[in-house]
This record gives sequence, C-alpha cells and structure tokens, in this order.
Amino acid sequence: MENELTYKIDKDNPAEIKAAIEVLLFAAGDPVPLEQLAAVLEMEKAALLPHLHNMGATNMAGIVLRELNGCYTLSTKPEYEEYIRTLLEPHSKQGLSNAAFETLSIIAYNSPATRARVEEIRGVNSDSAINRLVEKGLIREAGRMEVPGRPVLFEPTDEFLKSFGFTSLDDLPVLDDAIEELIEE
Repeated sequence: MENELTYKIDKDNPAEIKAAIEVLLFAAGDPVPLEQLAAVLEMEKAALLPHLHNMGATNMAGIVLRELNGCYTLSTKPEYEEYIRTLLEPHSKQGLSNAAFETLSIIAYNSPATRARVEEIRGVNSDSAINRLVEKGLIREAGRMEVPGRPVLFEPTDEFLKSFGFTSLDDLPVLDDAIEELIEE
C-alpha cells in the first residue's frame, strides 16, 4: 500500500511551506536536492524556490539554510562554532595537517585530480593526506581516467563545501597569477 499523506500543507500559506521545508531538511540531515523537496511537497520547483530564498534571507535563531550544489540543508551559524566545539570536544576529531590542507586545495582547484597530479604539484608523496581527506569525507573518488593504469580521480565533496562555507567550487577564492601558473604547469 502506497504512503498516503494524512496532512497536506496549505500551499497558499508561506508559514506552512517554511515549516514543511524545515522539517524535511532537519529529518534528512544531509543536503536534499530541490527536485526531491518539490516532489515531496507536491510543488513546482519554480514555486518552491522563492520560499527557499526567503528562508535563506530570514533570521532563524542559530540555524541557517544553505545551498550546496543545488541541494539544500540546515546548518548552524558560524558564530556558534565555539559552543558546538565545546559540546562535542570529547568526540572531536583531529584537525587537518598542512599537508592535508595543501592536498585539499590542489584537489579543489584542479577537480577532478589524480593522486599523481597532486604529487606533481606538491613535490612529495600524498597518499597519507589523500587517505585522511577521504576518511574525513572532504574528498571522494570521482571515477577513473581513461588512460593506461586508469588512475582514480578525486573531487571535493559537499562536506568540503559546507565545512568551508562555499555554495559551489565557483566560490573558491581567485588564485594569485603566480600560484595559478604553478598549478597549471
């Protein structure tokens, strides 16, 4: 038997739409594509978008609506980071090393990138840094190159975007020309 909704929101009531979006994003935990939100709410994407944009512009105490590559999620506001860190401190994970930050930035700016490409730019073995970034969910395998040996390609994840406050890779800061030349070589 198919799930039949016993309660349907009043689509003429922005407060009900906002509440339904909040509930869905809270329950999902992970970013939800616009298409999926629209399907669940039985709304057209074009009709739903203004509600999402309005939510992003309104003040929601300690929570903010974030868009990540066309998906939406609820996140805590950055100004509450210290409170969260204090709460989770016993469970906190070790931060990233300089090598991991270098590797992550190379992958972000050259996405998708192979391990060999990262090592070519860094000039040192990057196995450990790549493995740590995969463990932390900041990068993932994005397929394989169609060349002999079929090396694995890595790309940043939505967790990377969320952690660093980006909406997409287009939000990365522009590199200094000298640094950009080094990466392109």
